Amino acid sequence: MNNWIDLTNFAIAIGGFVVAILGLSLVIISPYISSFQKKYFTVLFSFLFLYIASDLISQISLILLGEKYSLLSKFAILGESFFSSICMPFLTIYILYSAQNTLKKNIIIYISWYIWCIYFATLIITQFTKVIYYITDDNVYQRGNLYPVLLVPLIILSIYNYAVLFFKKKAISQKQFIAFIIYLTIPSVCILIQMFLYGLLLTVIGTSIASIFMFVFILSDQIDQYILQKEENAKQRASMSVLEMRPHFVYNTLTSIYYLCEQNPEKAQELIHNFNSYLRKNFTAIAKDNTIPFTEELEHTRAYLAVESVRFEDKLFVEYDTPYTNFRLPPLTLQPIVENAVKHGIDPELEPLHILIRTRETENGSVVEVSDNGPGFTEADNNEPHIALANIKERLELMCKGELLIESNESSGTRVTIKI
Repeated sequence: MNNWIDLTNFAIAIGGFVVAILGLSLVIISPYISSFQKKYFTVLFSFLFLYIASDLISQISLILLGEKYSLLSKFAILGESFFSSICMPFLTIYILYSAQNTLKKNIIIYISWYIWCIYFATLIITQFTKVIYYITDDNVYQRGNLYPVLLVPLIILSIYNYAVLFFKKKAISQKQFIAFIIYLTIPSVCILIQMFLYGLLLTVIGTSIASIFMFVFILSDQIDQYILQKEENAKQRASMSVLEMRPHFVYNTLTSIYYLCEQNPEKAQELIHNFNSYLRKNFTAIAKDNTIPFTEELEHTRAYLAVESVRFEDKLFVEYDTPYTNFRLPPLTLQPIVENAVKHGIDPELEPLHILIRTRETENGSVVEVSDNGPGFTEADNNEPHIALANIKERLELMCKGELLIESNESSGTRVTIKI
């Protein structure tokens, strides 16, 4: 094994083993891919492992073992050709799966397997002739004059998969499309080169690189979809929280308006204006898909607190210290925190509730603090405050990489800090 080509081919095979094992490991530990994808990539990297194992055995047999092992070389090369080719019809299935097509009785899949069967039949015939390739009695690999004939079905199958991919392009994501293009192009180029050039095992390295690249792109796409789904779920929970406004809050506000219409019409008008502003901003927030200026969220919060101040006269006092407002945050962030403080902080048997809303700019971004002197809550309390704040925390992390910190106990009230 003094030839540099032989040394390079052994290095390529060992590198392919590493790629196959790495791929299988990633498939096993990844929580983001579906069960079908997990099965597909397990099969793909298993075939890759067997393909490279067959290639390595054939190299050892042809180069190191000598003429007595010609039969071993023949079977190793047969396995190498089989395992490297069978991934192609499986790719057709995976493209259709990604395009959300039914896989049962699909003519596209049947055609793919028919083309592969032609290749397999040619491969079997090759074992009994010398026109394509053969192993000599002294264990030397030789190509026949018709060697390119064996690769023609694989090239046709690659072209067919290209056609299926472009036909289904609109039904798959951009990352999936790139992944399939990489997986098809690199081995196809290697096959074309090796049709006319024998030496370096370009197909081995090409298939290994293409396989791991496809998996990485697919995994990245699945992670993106997972994050988008989490964002959508968080937005839906926020929307549901808006739609499920506390009935007592609405009833009590309307009752207050009813009595104020006779006792203090001007105050009733002001309450109606604030309540209308609160409702409008509440329902407008549902349609927001991105972050909003802090000033909008602050106006929403002011409208809510203006309504509650009428209902809880002499029991609710609010102070604003918000000199810095030039930043954005998810809709329904500040207002639900303040509403949570009012809901759980006002008690007729306790002293009036004081709420302080502060903002400031830091080196790392923006900070909003909502502190109150209410009774606070602990882990042993009702989970409702924790659920409401957990929803806000999730949306902060997903939509602007923000952070929510909660400090609360029964003796010193609650302070919620938002870091953007």
